[in-house]
Amino acid sequence: MSGHSKWSTIKRKKGALDAKRSKMFSRITKEIAIAVKEGGSDPESNPRLRLAINNAKGVNMPKDNIQRAISKADKEGAALQEMTFEGYGPEGVPIFVECLTDNNNRTISAIRSIFSKRGGNLGTNGSLSFLFDRKGVFTIPKGNFDQDELELELIDAGAEEIEVSDETFEVYTAMEDFGKMQKKLDEMGITPENASLQRIPNDYKNMDVNAALKVLRLIEEFEDNDDVQNVYHNIEMTEELLKAMENED
Repeated sequence: MSGHSKWSTIKRKKGALDAKRSKMFSRITKEIAIAVKEGGSDPESNPRLRLAINNAKGVNMPKDNIQRAISKADKEGAALQEMTFEGYGPEGVPIFVECLTDNNNRTISAIRSIFSKRGGNLGTNGSLSFLFDRKGVFTIPKGNFDQDELELELIDAGAEEIEVSDETFEVYTAMEDFGKMQKKLDEMGITPENASLQRIPNDYKNMDVNAALKVLRLIEEFEDNDDVQNVYHNIEMTEELLKAMENED
């Protein structure tokens, strides 16, 4: 499980370094809008909306903000569309970018420009599919659960891997078992801190620290773009690199 563990580490570290509440709220507001567009404004009958609301609560998004986002999407409709981009950064690092946008031309232009400016190049859709597996990832607060009993329940619901830290259980499922796990957690009365489909690298690239930082600056520029929801890569996040990132902050 070491690969997943390193992925979890970078997600937590990057989250701590970024700490941009408004950006997180904007991303979740868009996810709420697209969920309402697809399945309506009732979270009881719309699993994607229910998931977006749970994730909003996980980042302490105020209840009023959540309700306003739902009402606005329900009344006005959502012009947002999902887009994905695949390309390579410096040193041939594969980068997968997921976007939600109301202007395809603007987003395509911005993503292409960032790749070009930072020494990368935009590829064709599908060119990186063999490098990433799409997995369901659930972060569950540790609480007072009996670990053995909880793990048995989660495995029964489709858990492939379970990582245990001091504060959380990180649960990985196949993409097709994502809904099954979500339903199981609902039945158990467990609200994940976060639940999402993520692109997990099949292998990790160990890089010189300075070269890796160059790629991570490109990734940070993607993440600062309002249309970008998620960015994935396969850089090996060593302790040395994590310290260098902290020193840059």
